[in-house]
Amino acid sequence: MLQTFLPLFIMTFGICLFIVLMQFLWRYIDDMVGKGLGIPVLGEMFFYAALFLLPMALPLAILLASLMTFGNLGERLELLAMKSAGVSLIHIMRPLIITIGIISIGAFFFQNNAMPVVQVKLYSLLYSMRQKSPELDIPEGVFYGEITGYNVYVKEKNNQTGLLKDVMIYDYSKGFNNARVILADSGRLKTSADKLFLVLSLFNGESFENLSEGQTGSNNRKTAVPYRRETFSTKDILIDFDANFTRTDESFMQNQYMGKQLKDLQTSIDSMTVRLDSIKAINSKNVYDMSYKKTFSKPKRELSQQAETGTGNTATANDADSLTKISNEPVKIINFDSLYKAEAPSGQAALLVRAKSNIESVKADYYFKAATLGDEAYKVRRHLTEWHKKFTLSFACMVFFFIGAPLGAIIRKGGLGMPVVISVILFIFYYIIDNIGFKMARDGIWEAWEGMWLSSAILAPLGIFLTYKAVNDSVILNADTYLNAIKNFIGKRAGRKVEKKEVIIFNPDYAAMLPRLDKLAENCAEYLKSHKRWLNYFTFWKQGGKDHTAEQLATEMEGIIEELGNSDQNLVLNKLMDYPVIGGYNQLNANLNGKIGLAFGIFFPIGLPVYLLATYQRKLLRHDIQVVQKTSRELEDMIRNLEIKN
Repeated sequence: MLQTFLPLFIMTFGICLFIVLMQFLWRYIDDMVGKGLGIPVLGEMFFYAALFLLPMALPLAILLASLMTFGNLGERLELLAMKSAGVSLIHIMRPLIITIGIISIGAFFFQNNAMPVVQVKLYSLLYSMRQKSPELDIPEGVFYGEITGYNVYVKEKNNQTGLLKDVMIYDYSKGFNNARVILADSGRLKTSADKLFLVLSLFNGESFENLSEGQTGSNNRKTAVPYRRETFSTKDILIDFDANFTRTDESFMQNQYMGKQLKDLQTSIDSMTVRLDSIKAINSKNVYDMSYKKTFSKPKRELSQQAETGTGNTATANDADSLTKISNEPVKIINFDSLYKAEAPSGQAALLVRAKSNIESVKADYYFKAATLGDEAYKVRRHLTEWHKKFTLSFACMVFFFIGAPLGAIIRKGGLGMPVVISVILFIFYYIIDNIGFKMARDGIWEAWEGMWLSSAILAPLGIFLTYKAVNDSVILNADTYLNAIKNFIGKRAGRKVEKKEVIIFNPDYAAMLPRLDKLAENCAEYLKSHKRWLNYFTFWKQGGKDHTAEQLATEMEGIIEELGNSDQNLVLNKLMDYPVIGGYNQLNANLNGKIGLAFGIFFPIGLPVYLLATYQRKLLRHDIQVVQKTSRELEDMIRNLEIKN
């Protein structure tokens, strides 16, 4: 089994890693193109990117490899042969379960030990690539603005000699008010030996430059600005332009959540949680202290205690007497509206301005504190999501194996056709759900464990269900099963086939069949009369969705067909094929007693849709009963004619 699985796993892992690496390249292509990056830098970037994308490629490779392995076994009937020999599917999967378990454990250690280093290296490298100055390539006929502080226009250039013709330069490195314009007949551009400067050599040109900034007088008229005009035959301009690739210090990334192992993440989460709780407590106390209620909520008991102990700021005997007197007096409620109305209009306006200023100050302070708390909470959430991510990859590997292996055993299709289609669909579903959960956890809408384990919680039951169905040889993915269900729903019944037997031991007793056919036709007529299309809603659920009368009619009809199937008369056999295959007398396909069925109808919101669906099936059942009645009468007349002839 391992000899079949491991080559497929290595192949699919390489394919999946290449696909996600191309997606990564397409995402960051703008940061790489036109920067003059060397092969070693690009090779290092691709190496770390491949390691970074390994958690995305590994589950997909396991899913695809397991599906192809068991699909090939099922397609070549090897799986059927092993099951026929008494080997269960779980026993067949056992070597691969152990292998995937080892891979999952390795994935955990990779996520915990190697991934922090990989992420720090990759993000630092990408940041350095973004900061690198673009490779200098001045186009013809357009202004080139990639040089900081300069716009360069070249009408024509010779790529062989490097000569630039009809050069125009706008130098605004000292500000737009002090811009300098340089025109030259030709020029050459090269970098210094240390690649820190650009040396622009110009020939036969002139320059225009303001000597001072324009100033605005008191009469709002601009004063004249002197300028300088220079004509030159040769002029060299030195421009700051760092063309070297400078690596960013990795220490900043190492202190972030992406550069920490499980133990460091837990320590950071604990410390940040304590700090966040402390900030919340301090902010809550400050909010209460700034409230106007705080000023008037000092209890009398506190005043009396200060009077007795003299614990005031500068408490004396007279102060203690005063405090005692105040504590014994009834509390007077201050009417702020009356105090405000007692002020002069100018005083009222001053109070309003002061109150508005205080409110805006408090509001700005609250917004600042809320933003600070939000930043701290965001850091905690990112650490929590990274903590859970250490485990989700290992669990996802096991889940995808228990989806792919039984699914391959069920569909019995190998190769790169159907398995690839199913694997891609399942992985896209997993990727979407995983991203939704991650963003919900990151933004604080859900708890971190809820968002990070959402995809696994959804796909794990699917793996258990498929494994159970595969072990029990279910036909859950058989297209004919669903096709027949659709045909039954729309009213297209399967045709009945009755073939003439080559050897007949007992001929049917036609005389005894006439009363049975007559009784069947009468029972059908009675059923159609008493069972209308619409059944009482509560009666339907009390019966558990069953129709016992229709079930009895179907049993009676099948008995007649079985006995008349021994006939040697072709007319009788052909007429028997007119009988429908009756189904739908158990609309719920479930064994529900009266109380449970009534509870489903009352408390479950799907009760009404199920009832409407059962009503449609009841209509189809009534049509089948009508066909049974008609066929029974015709068969009865046919048998009488046969008896007359005999």
